[in-house]
Amino acid sequence: MGRSRLQGTGCRSPPRLPKSEDLLRAAEALATDLGGVRFITVQAVTERAGLHRTGVRRYYSSKEELLLGLAERGWSQWRAAIAETVARRAGLGPEDVAGVVTDTITALPVFCDLLTHVTLTLEGDVDMERARRYKTASFAAYDAIVEHLDLASSMTPDQLRGLLAATLALASNGWQVSHPTPTLAALYEQVPEWGHVAFDFAPRLKLLLTALAVGLHAVIPDTGPTPGED
Repeated sequence: MGRSRLQGTGCRSPPRLPKSEDLLRAAEALATDLGGVRFITVQAVTERAGLHRTGVRRYYSSKEELLLGLAERGWSQWRAAIAETVARRAGLGPEDVAGVVTDTITALPVFCDLLTHVTLTLEGDVDMERARRYKTASFAAYDAIVEHLDLASSMTPDQLRGLLAATLALASNGWQVSHPTPTLAALYEQVPEWGHVAFDFAPRLKLLLTALAVGLHAVIPDTGPTPGED
């Protein structure tokens, strides 16, 4: 226990975050302030992080690599949020699972935004090794989410994988629709019946995911343990 003792009369400062994490936090803050990741620039991120504009190259070779790192961080945050939410819980029904999934992913708006950009451009605009690292991290987080929800609910892994596939697609599209560009926002003011979907992202997502979870629970059979398994 000697190493954990305070030295002298003052408290030890917390460990300094690596500059790569500073850049990710700055990018997330800018995306939140500006209304989406498409509006941020590398220069703005480095300025927000308090770094020289050339310093970012030590950690991220391009804006695409920076944003892919932010998406990777989002997967880790989503996994951690689900793990914390379902800890020490059991027997959650499909409706409960849909609520957990909706509440945790909508609490990560920048991640929802990035889901569109990852598929459209980010994965294809980095080199293969960086894409491999992102895939490795995101699939590991995805598998962990399935495992956490499987342990806490009455849904099977196959049912949960179906629900998560729908979640990623609906959250990606829904975030973009509910955060229109200035041009579309002005258009929706002129034609409100076109813009009503832009203002109910979380409630609409929860409704759709609840219906899907209930349906998947009914349609995909629970085959039980494989013969010979404990």
